[in-house]
Amino acid sequence: MLISLDRASGTPVFRQICDQVRFQVAAGSLTPGASIPSTRDLAAELDINPMTVSKAYALLEQEGILERRPGLALVVRGAPASRQHGAKEQELARALRPAVLAAHQLGLSVQEAIEIYRKVLHSRGDDDVT
Repeated sequence: MLISLDRASGTPVFRQICDQVRFQVAAGSLTPGASIPSTRDLAAELDINPMTVSKAYALLEQEGILERRPGLALVVRGAPASRQHGAKEQELARALRPAVLAAHQLGLSVQEAIEIYRKVLHSRGDDDVT
């Protein structure tokens, strides 16, 4: 499990962990049944307080993304295919929200924003899309 923190982002660290785990589960990088690093191990790896990791894991457990098994490692919970597709849509929507805000602030119409999105999507995110 790869977690990368941006301490200057203004987003709380526990929220960054939750968002990245959700994304990796939705993308299929973390599959149902996959073990998650222990609270202590992830905290040491990220050089953060273990309580921060514990808070993130507890939230992910409440959301049904992770499953705690007494005496065993925390694992990714299995989900039906319909929920997996919904999770992908939610993650893409979450990623697009800043772009939607930028389009509104720039005064772009919906059609203009969609056309830009199409260009970026077809270019696979390359920098030069004009």
